[in-house]
Amino acid sequence: MASMPGFEPETGGDEIIAPLPRVTLQAFCETQDVAAAMQAVTADRRMDKVQARVQMGGPAAAVEAFRGAPTPNVIVLETVREPAVLVSNLDALAESCDPGTKVVVIGHVNDIQLYRELIRRGVSDYLVAPFGVLDLLRTLSELYATSGSATLGRTIAIVGAKGGVGSSTVAHNVAWAIARNLDASTVIADLDIAFGTAGLDFNQDPPQGVADAVFAPERLDANMLDRLLSRCSENLSLLAAPAMLDRTVDLGEDAFELVLDLLRASVPCIVLDVPHLWTGWAKRALVGADEVAIVAAPELASLRNAKNLMDLLRAARPNDSVPRLILNQVGLPKRPEIEASEFAKAVGIEVMTSIPFDAQLFGTAANNGQMIAEVQPGSKVADAFVQIGTVLTGRGEQKRSKRSLFEPLVAKLMRRKA
Repeated sequence: MASMPGFEPETGGDEIIAPLPRVTLQAFCETQDVAAAMQAVTADRRMDKVQARVQMGGPAAAVEAFRGAPTPNVIVLETVREPAVLVSNLDALAESCDPGTKVVVIGHVNDIQLYRELIRRGVSDYLVAPFGVLDLLRTLSELYATSGSATLGRTIAIVGAKGGVGSSTVAHNVAWAIARNLDASTVIADLDIAFGTAGLDFNQDPPQGVADAVFAPERLDANMLDRLLSRCSENLSLLAAPAMLDRTVDLGEDAFELVLDLLRASVPCIVLDVPHLWTGWAKRALVGADEVAIVAAPELASLRNAKNLMDLLRAARPNDSVPRLILNQVGLPKRPEIEASEFAKAVGIEVMTSIPFDAQLFGTAANNGQMIAEVQPGSKVADAFVQIGTVLTGRGEQKRSKRSLFEPLVAKLMRRKA
């Protein structure tokens, strides 16, 4: 994709694009560039539930394909023909289109009259090539956005490159900082069902939590999930792990899918405390998150594992921002350490933050069930968690424009109506 002008993969900024539901999609392209862009779209993590097929032939091929066959939920048509030919093909396609089928047209002409004619005929949207992969993903996602629904929640997955590097402590303190300092309603979800420490860190012992949601998905809905959350502060709630060994945790790949879908629909920010495991569900939680932060210690095993995670996530999330790298426990007495610059060079990404080792501060917070900012307000360590939260929520970066490619035409149309 990087070799095709106008169709380069994009890295997601602060904008959240909702995953598509379980639908069928067929695309009929006329140029190789758009066909390759469509292939990149279908490979994106937000299209995991979509049964998609990309083929050549354009609108004429679509008309022939659906003369005697049911139409999919979404049809994407690329046209390089004259507008009259496109309109004729759409009229023919309408005769065999099933009710509820959505049509997106990709054209190469920025023409307001054509746009108005397509909308009048029931076309859902019109994109002008060339465009970015995220532009088409956004368009497809918005086909199923609920009118008047709340802003989709951002999922932030924090995982350790190695056991014992303090990723859970980082996750909990970052969630606290987001809720308190950035004034965003936040849920911290402890995904380590057997050994999770979020309850201890927040001095909570809720009778229910994430296990009740995962082991009884048939009963899970928004009301039940709300009952499972434990309030930690005005803006922060906890979906705790039971930390009990009464059953083994052999979960399927989609074990947390419904939980996360419900959280995303109701909470602006969800911080996932992902345990240091490599299972289908753990990988899916990382790949499917809007932001990923890898916590590592400045030593060799962490470096190797962080690089492996970074390489995999970059390949699996080509249209998202690269994972962030956090060095923790820096300056541990008598331990030879890899310098942050060398660590970053080996992994291939800059270190976002280095958190110094402070046994007294972190030990006191852990034993008291407090956050670092409660034990030592205004400290450099507490400020570091605020900085991490600011970056991971997108508030520390320049806001990306959310204008559609066709906004100038829409504005022009509105001016004419006025």
